[in-house]
Amino acid sequence: MDLTSISQAAELKKQHLDIFKTKSTALFSSPGRIEIVGNHTDHNGGKVLAAAISFRTLAAVAKRDDGLVKIKSKGYPMLTVELDKLDKVASEEGTSLALIKGVARYFLDAGKNVGGFSATMISNVPNGAGVSSSSSFELAVAEIFNAFYNGGELDPIFKAKASQYAENAYFGKPCGLMDQSAIALGGVNMIDFRNFDEPVVERADWRFDDVDIYVIATGGDHSNLNADYAAIPFEMKKVASKFSANVLAEIPYEKWQSEKDAVRTLVSARAFNRAEHFFEENRRVEEAVRAIDEGDLAGFLRVVNESGLSSRYKLENTYSPACGNKNLERALDAVSKIDGVLASRVHGGGFAGTILAFANKSDATFGRISDVFKEENVFRLSIRQTGACQVE
Repeated sequence: MDLTSISQAAELKKQHLDIFKTKSTALFSSPGRIEIVGNHTDHNGGKVLAAAISFRTLAAVAKRDDGLVKIKSKGYPMLTVELDKLDKVASEEGTSLALIKGVARYFLDAGKNVGGFSATMISNVPNGAGVSSSSSFELAVAEIFNAFYNGGELDPIFKAKASQYAENAYFGKPCGLMDQSAIALGGVNMIDFRNFDEPVVERADWRFDDVDIYVIATGGDHSNLNADYAAIPFEMKKVASKFSANVLAEIPYEKWQSEKDAVRTLVSARAFNRAEHFFEENRRVEEAVRAIDEGDLAGFLRVVNESGLSSRYKLENTYSPACGNKNLERALDAVSKIDGVLASRVHGGGFAGTILAFANKSDATFGRISDVFKEENVFRLSIRQTGACQVE
């Protein structure tokens, strides 16, 4: 897959020369990501199946020798970071400045090198579509530091951890490691977070190029949903505590099966159902990987649909009673009825937001989906086998 076109690269390099008055010496590309199966499992040490996608952040870059990082993204003001001044600043929380500083700080604290650079960036990773535009930006910064100042030798999970640290410690978002890992690794991967410090990665041999992948934005406001999101890991961990465990991943599946009925009366019905979703979803991730590796498209699509039903009826993350917005549930019902759609499920955190769908490769199917959800809310994409990288 082309990571950029010759015309895009030429135009970006021209912009770089116009802005910084020096030629760029390298081109970098960093994808977005999707979560395929494994809804709300990572925070309890579970397994996810995630993938890098064709939407990407593209950067024309040149080294600087003054210790400054300067990034100009299309439509945004110039960002400037002094690498000898990386202390966290409260007023920068939630900004791209915080992300750059956080990545640089993680590199330095880990004994790695950082240095100045100028970058001109463009991105077609859509904001608000649940495909991790911020993580795509972070991994672009991490890969520039890696290629320019660390010989390109740092492994993908190190770069993912640097990006996660930037979000957690500097940006102010308590995210897990899934988004960053998927973008750093490229392709389709099962990631086992049983050991949060050293997640285990298994690559899947994606060959389903005869289906289209869609992310569909359904509307809804995430701003009042923090309590809904926080309740999921909290309730799962409450169930885990009944087994004297910290997270559900510490409980063997056989033990859960033999003792779950005794625990059922000790927790709320929703907490119990969410724990059951966790154990079943872990097994679905494994089934999905087997189906992909065996070229079993029907088996893979079945697992995706089962994941969607479990998220809706056991995890219960498709509707927030506090907000009373049923856009997502109505959208899930609508997309499943569209001719050509083969499988669908809630994508990411849920409650409001996006749907992931797999469909026949057809412009007619795209048209039918766009008729229901409006074209500006429908993003057709493909799997990208390469993670954040230097293109040339």
